[in-house]
Amino acid sequence: MPNQTDGGPERTNNERLVIALLQHDGPRSRAEIAAATGLSAQSATNISRQLIDSGLLTTGKAIRGRVGQPSTPLSLAPDGAFFLGLKVGRRLAELALVDFTGTIRVHRQEVHSHPDPDRLAGFARNAIATTMAAMAPEQAARIAGLGVAAPFQLWDWGADMAGWRDRDLRAELAEALPFPVWLENDGTCACAAELIFGRRDLPADFLYIYVAHFAGGGLVLDGRPRFGPHRNAGAIGSMPGPMGGQVLDHASVSGLERMIGHPLPPDDAGWNVPAQIEHDWAIQAGEALAWAALTATALTDLGAVVIDGALPAATRDRLVQATQAAMARLPSAGVNLPPVMAGTLGRTARTLGAAAMPLSHAFLPDGALSLP
Repeated sequence: MPNQTDGGPERTNNERLVIALLQHDGPRSRAEIAAATGLSAQSATNISRQLIDSGLLTTGKAIRGRVGQPSTPLSLAPDGAFFLGLKVGRRLAELALVDFTGTIRVHRQEVHSHPDPDRLAGFARNAIATTMAAMAPEQAARIAGLGVAAPFQLWDWGADMAGWRDRDLRAELAEALPFPVWLENDGTCACAAELIFGRRDLPADFLYIYVAHFAGGGLVLDGRPRFGPHRNAGAIGSMPGPMGGQVLDHASVSGLERMIGHPLPPDDAGWNVPAQIEHDWAIQAGEALAWAALTATALTDLGAVVIDGALPAATRDRLVQATQAAMARLPSAGVNLPPVMAGTLGRTARTLGAAAMPLSHAFLPDGALSLP
């Protein structure tokens, strides 16, 4: 698929190196860019000029008072490129327009009892058309593509999801759009979002766990998400649980809903769970996640476990603490236990991860969702 916008032709690998550095580390001077990327000073200057001329970088105010010439920081131009991210959820479909800095400019959503393929495709087409119509023509021309984050094998969720078995949502949307469309597992997308837009202290090897209606996640090794032959690596919820069943039976929002006897809203504002029930759920969920995390660590020698989810920050932090404590109680001779860290993107992770697909294909080294 082409990955070109009005920001110029397909970017060279050195241009992608510079963009990835600024995306990950923030504003840098030309000298700092050269030192961090291994480019010569002249190459860093020439590439920076080309990216500025293409509207992808912007210059800040010169910093004076140091030895030598003043340095001018360069940063990504927010309007340099745009990316669309579509999230297919059990109860909520979301579409976001994300700018070059990772800021969500537009967010649209539709609540449903279950994700019907016809209704969801209609929502996506209408939301994209409405979003693009509200943009200036020069902005719309800089949309690099649409990424779709969706659970795989949706038909396994029940009889009302059988219609997904013979549907290709990516192909259907691509037919009607003037830019390329990608689709990946929603857990992997959430993981990629944390990698690209989230914490800056992530190790090169970590397990990512995302707790929503069900539990999912992703696996990052050597700074890159691993997809697997079926594009389904990191299916944490499908792992066997320590108390029987699967991890998703014990660590999921749907499990918490069973404990309180009613569904929870798709936003933090309406989250109202009795403290004792939330505490009990976090302990139970933490034990299941600790079991999965220790198993993954024994196989891959992880540097961290990152937990996030469609949860309020306080609930997520409680789950992180419970998982860390449960891991410490498990027999782990011969294994170096990794720290358990909180993710930073919460409910936006899957949508941002979807938008990260066109970003990575158009602008990051090797078109990969990875650390710079």
